[in-house]
Amino acid sequence: MTVVRTSLRNFFAHKGRMALSAVAVLLSVAFVCGTLVFTDTVGTTFDKLFAATASDVTVLPKDADEGAQGRGKPESLPASLLERVRSVEGVASAEGAVVSMDVTVVNGDNKDVGPSSGAPTIAGNWSRGALRSMEIESGHEPRGPGEVLVDADTADKHGLGIGDELRTIAQTGDFTARIVGVAAFKVTNPGAAVVYFDTATAQHRLLGATDRYTQVDVTAADGVDDARLKRDVTAALGAGDYEVQTAEENADANRAEVGEFMDVIKYAMLGFAGIAFLVGIFLIVNTFSMLVAQRTREIGLMRAIGSSRRQVNRSVLVEALLLGLVGSLLGVGAGIGIAVGLMKLMAMTGMELSTDDLTVKATTPVAGMVLGVVVTVLAAYLPARRAGRISPMAALREAGTPADGRSGLVRGIIGLVLTGAGAAALYAAGTADSSSTGASMLGLGVVLTLVGFVAIGPLLAGGVVRVISAVLLRAFGPVGRMAERNALRNPRRTGATGAALMIGLALVACLSVVGSSMVASATSELDRSVGADFIVEGRQPIVPQAERAMRDTPGLDHVTRYKAIDARLTLADGRSDDDGLTAADPTYAEDVRRATTAGTLADAYGTDAMSVGSDYAEKYGVRVGDTVTVAFKGGDTAKLKVAAITDDDVAIDQGARYISIDTMRKYLPAEKVPPNLIMFAKAADGQETQAYAALKKALHDYPQYQVRDQSDYKRELQDQVGQLLNMVYGLLALAIIVAVLGVVNTLALSVVERTREIGLMRAIGLSRRQLRRMIRMESVVIALFGALLGLGLGLGWGTTAQKLLALEGLNVLDIPWPTIIGVFVGSAFVGLFAALVPAFRAGRMNVLNAIATD
Repeated sequence: MTVVRTSLRNFFAHKGRMALSAVAVLLSVAFVCGTLVFTDTVGTTFDKLFAATASDVTVLPKDADEGAQGRGKPESLPASLLERVRSVEGVASAEGAVVSMDVTVVNGDNKDVGPSSGAPTIAGNWSRGALRSMEIESGHEPRGPGEVLVDADTADKHGLGIGDELRTIAQTGDFTARIVGVAAFKVTNPGAAVVYFDTATAQHRLLGATDRYTQVDVTAADGVDDARLKRDVTAALGAGDYEVQTAEENADANRAEVGEFMDVIKYAMLGFAGIAFLVGIFLIVNTFSMLVAQRTREIGLMRAIGSSRRQVNRSVLVEALLLGLVGSLLGVGAGIGIAVGLMKLMAMTGMELSTDDLTVKATTPVAGMVLGVVVTVLAAYLPARRAGRISPMAALREAGTPADGRSGLVRGIIGLVLTGAGAAALYAAGTADSSSTGASMLGLGVVLTLVGFVAIGPLLAGGVVRVISAVLLRAFGPVGRMAERNALRNPRRTGATGAALMIGLALVACLSVVGSSMVASATSELDRSVGADFIVEGRQPIVPQAERAMRDTPGLDHVTRYKAIDARLTLADGRSDDDGLTAADPTYAEDVRRATTAGTLADAYGTDAMSVGSDYAEKYGVRVGDTVTVAFKGGDTAKLKVAAITDDDVAIDQGARYISIDTMRKYLPAEKVPPNLIMFAKAADGQETQAYAALKKALHDYPQYQVRDQSDYKRELQDQVGQLLNMVYGLLALAIIVAVLGVVNTLALSVVERTREIGLMRAIGLSRRQLRRMIRMESVVIALFGALLGLGLGLGWGTTAQKLLALEGLNVLDIPWPTIIGVFVGSAFVGLFAALVPAFRAGRMNVLNAIATD
């Protein structure tokens, strides 16, 4: 109890000094808990939606998801199946449903009313099953071919009302319908746009047939459980012919698709939270190291009156435990606030999440508390050990004497060894022959060099700080020299403070190099490989009516189709894969220039011919003239001759295996031919400008597609990479904020440690203005020290990562010097900002009281 009372007294006596460390713990725990609450809430929202929409048993086409991908319309079932299901014992009712997500719906202003968040636009038939999740709030259900019902969220977002016309664009053609009803979701709609037609219209317009459904929804009779009903329906229809799912299985299948996407988001955000925790460790270590140093005499007296090393050690760890508990507890609460904020942010992008579904699982606060407390206590362990080693004789020494003025020799040697090993791993990654091997070595190199730089930070501090000071501080005379000496008086502290900032800036520099190199490489590849003047693509496979509009555009020399084909390829020795083929017109060889290592690409577009990539050819020993057996999914099996081997040292279509559209049509029935994923066009000589304007006009009625020339494509690529990097920088900002808090805390505790020294300097003539300037300069030097280490480390990581990207065809290394220089200069301002409060407090010290400080 004595240890606990002592710890409590010390904790509350230094609560101001602990505050910033507590904030670091709070932010890190809040980010972890916020991420978990947000992703759990998304999961709850979709669980409720899937549970509300699933029937007791659902009958689907076999491999429906695989077959629908890229086809432009979903796989379907014969309508005759409905009567067979209704005749099964235990079935109370069954109805056919039509659901398609391969549509675009536009309003009277030709604006796409679909969500911008990436959620789908869903078109289907209004049925009793729809009433499970929807209720009509105005108007009535669709009753004929010219009527449509729309969900209330979409109506509100786009100002739609009863009587307005909507045009639906599908693979089977365009058609218009007048809104006759608006229906609201009974559960939260996470952002999809939903339109309903009557059953006959949905079949005809979405499936191109009046005798097909995409699924059959089955309701069980009273007393019949879902599992039993599934067995009976499967037995009646024939095992293996169709996919039969219970409500739970259907919900699980849908949940798995959403879960994969949300797992990526969750683990990415938790990764950034881990970085913030890592930075927070430096802050906590520094805080407790300085507190222990300042209480040297106090701890010596405790030892002199009988406290054991273990008791002193335990006293410091109890303080860390209290810090971790307070910071973690506040962090859990803040995390819920962050989750709500993320929900509001997602609402701005179109993904609606209701706070009614806010999900805080019991494991979330427990995980946050445990993580925060464990990290804090572990970070305080080394300072606690140093406290335990203080002898009773320390009571006779001056309080505040640093116990670790120079970095230990062992630490320096270990740091140099780790840094050297990390550099070797980075070199191995940069010279690796395969991406998988290189990625492993890159990860190892990043970890080793990071830990190595942290370990040798005190050794580097002396030299780097002197260089920075010679450039920046010498012009300020004695004040500048004092700032330099203050930064150098404790290299371990300076190294730890700079290392906290180093981590975040290293990642910023690395990602900047990778992003800039990706854009430069892709731009270079476009200039080198793309001969087409215009590229047309969008969120929906290109519908035939849009294709016809392209072909009728004046001023075009040719239009090229590009399709992805599901097929299984088998070599003569029996080896096979399901990676499919790319079918295109022969003009594609002009639109995207692919070098060949053997044969001629034009020959690959001949009858019963194909090409393979050089990586595939090398892996399987394929040569020009070999025959490959190709089983077209939904079609016949062909034997195609390899006419060309394309060079895979590219970023566009790497590994693609080409056949002609005519060869594809020979082995695939017309109803199985997929739509074009993308189309290319070449302008007639001298008509580029006119053709560009004409093509945009021709596709004006299809807002889901974008017409880009090469300049547009490059600009959009740059914008996409820039948006991604800005998002990552925003997440890294948490770690940088924690690092800034570390600089603030180090300076604040340093000012307390040097109270008597500051009083003496003020007594012999140092003005308040000079004192504040000295502290600000010290902060700037520490910040620039961390920035130099971080940017240097990040450039090394980024350069190595680019070498790996070169294996995927991204060959250009581009270092964004404006960004690097901007970050370095910005670090100086970060140092100035971090010093504002400590400098202000130092300037307000009473001179006599400061001199009298013990």
